[in-house]
Amino acid sequence: MAVKIEMPKLSDTQDQGVIASWQIEEGDEVESGDVVAEVETDKATMEVEVFDSGTILKILADEGDALELGEVMAVIGEEGEDISDILEEAASGGEDDSSSEEESKADTEEADSMSDEEPQEQSKQQASSSSENGRIKASPLARKMAEDQGITLSKVEGSGPQGRIIKRDIESYEPSETGTPAAVSHEDQEHRVSQMRKTIAGRLSESKFSSPHFYETVSIDMQPAWDARKEINNTIEGKISFNDIVVKACAAALRKHPEVNSSWHGDKIIEHGNVNVAVAVAIEEGLVTPVINNTDQKGLQQIGDETRDLAEKARNRDLDLDQMEGSTFTVSNLGMFGIEEFTAIINPPNACILAVGAIQEVPVVENGEVVPGKRMKITLSSDHRIVDGAMAAQFLNTLQTMLENPLSIVL
Repeated sequence: MAVKIEMPKLSDTQDQGVIASWQIEEGDEVESGDVVAEVETDKATMEVEVFDSGTILKILADEGDALELGEVMAVIGEEGEDISDILEEAASGGEDDSSSEEESKADTEEADSMSDEEPQEQSKQQASSSSENGRIKASPLARKMAEDQGITLSKVEGSGPQGRIIKRDIESYEPSETGTPAAVSHEDQEHRVSQMRKTIAGRLSESKFSSPHFYETVSIDMQPAWDARKEINNTIEGKISFNDIVVKACAAALRKHPEVNSSWHGDKIIEHGNVNVAVAVAIEEGLVTPVINNTDQKGLQQIGDETRDLAEKARNRDLDLDQMEGSTFTVSNLGMFGIEEFTAIINPPNACILAVGAIQEVPVVENGEVVPGKRMKITLSSDHRIVDGAMAAQFLNTLQTMLENPLSIVL
């Protein structure tokens, strides 16, 4: 009996998934547990396994297509089995851009049946329908291939339904041999919003518009931390960064100010027992926030090792779900990009996020004399429903004291 392979729920916040790649083709034999596809969710790219053995009878979506949870991706069964009822059921769920080979074949057959005396008119109709309302109709995979190969989509004739440009059109495209134009017109580029980017947008919009943010900034004398880091790195095998020192200091300060280590839950505020600091990592789709659990109980070198490992996994889209959940506070550092000062949007359900700027060499006054100094600005964004101004200031004062006396967090 034929079985549907449906888009699974691979994360707690997922409402749809994008097929990143197929690992099988129609006609392949698969066993229970085999990986058949990679699916991009709002948090990571994950593998999809089959639970039944059999033959891949039909693939109903292309790479790059977005499917709702439960939507049919493919059909597995015995070779030659009639699956028309499943295909009809899938089709009745609504027409979608992933319409498969049946539609393409039907359109191709219709085109072939037209008179050979009307090829120019047919081409005009295709070109018109493939650029409806100024938007060129093309599958996500075709757009990606065209972008990679430098092909202008408006010059490609689509052979898919309603003149839609599909994979084979890009593969067979041959540019016309005309002279180089005097002026080059550059097209606007349309980029598909990834599931991760959609989730980032949704969560941060909700945070910004539902959580009353306020901001407080202090300037830190980083000369002691500068000297301490140099001494530490001379005595250990690995290296620690200034961000590792900031993360450790935040964890220690949170232990002293547990009200900042909290989250809002409607009619109650939960003050978390564990201190789990998330570190913002920039990847192509935006920012992800892997979590260092029990941060206050770990040394600088362990924090540094974990941060580098999590950052590498984040960039490779290889983070496990449990490595991205459970944070109680977040640190976002743009100092490596030369940003002196900024404000960050709170990472829900945290009460606060710390924005860390670059260490600047500036003139400072010490004992009545102007001398060179190293200063770093940090800005705390706080949810006013949980943290009041004085409470945030006290936390920042503790954090400043720790950063300016780094031995207090090392010993």
